[in-house]
Amino acid sequence: MKRLLIVLMTVFFLAGCASVDVADYRNEKPVLDLQTYFNGTVDAWGVFQDRSGKVVKRFHVVIESSWQGKVGTLDERFVYSDGTTQRRVWTVTKHDSGRYTGRADDVVGEAQGEAQGNALRWRYTLALPVDGTVYNVEFDDWMFLMDDKTMLNRSFMSKFGVELGQVTLSFRKR
Repeated sequence: MKRLLIVLMTVFFLAGCASVDVADYRNEKPVLDLQTYFNGTVDAWGVFQDRSGKVVKRFHVVIESSWQGKVGTLDERFVYSDGTTQRRVWTVTKHDSGRYTGRADDVVGEAQGEAQGNALRWRYTLALPVDGTVYNVEFDDWMFLMDDKTMLNRSFMSKFGVELGQVTLSFRKR
C-alpha cells in the first residue's frame, strides 16, 4: 500500500510539472496576428474567479488599438461590476519568430509573449492594488483566436507559485 501511495504521488507530481508549450498550437488556424486583431476597437467581457472558482468580479473592457510599424498601443478601459473603473495602456513590440514584449504602468518589468498558430502565451507581473496594499502578482495568459472577430483568454494568477485565481475573457473585434 505504501508503494502504491508513493507511485501515485510521483505521478501526480510529474503531471503537475508538465507544461503546455505555445508551439503545440503552431498548426492551428486561424493564425493569430496581434497587429491585425488588435487594430481598431475590441470589446471584451470577463470574470475573475478566486481559487475556489467563485466569481468575485465581472467586467467589460473596451480596447482601442493601433500600430506604428512593429510597435502597438492597446488602450484598455475597464468598467467593473461594482462600478469602479481602471485604465491600462500597453505598448507592445513585435519581434521575430512570433515573439512580443510589452510594457504598461502597472506591469513590473517587461511582459513576454509568444504567438504560434492561433495561440498567444503572454506572461507578466502585475502590481495589483488590493485593499490599500499593492501585491506583485504573476499572470500567465493564454489567448486563442477562434475566428477573425472572436478570441478567448484564460489567465492564471499566482504569487510565490501558489494560484490565487483565474481570469476568463471573451474578446470581440468590432
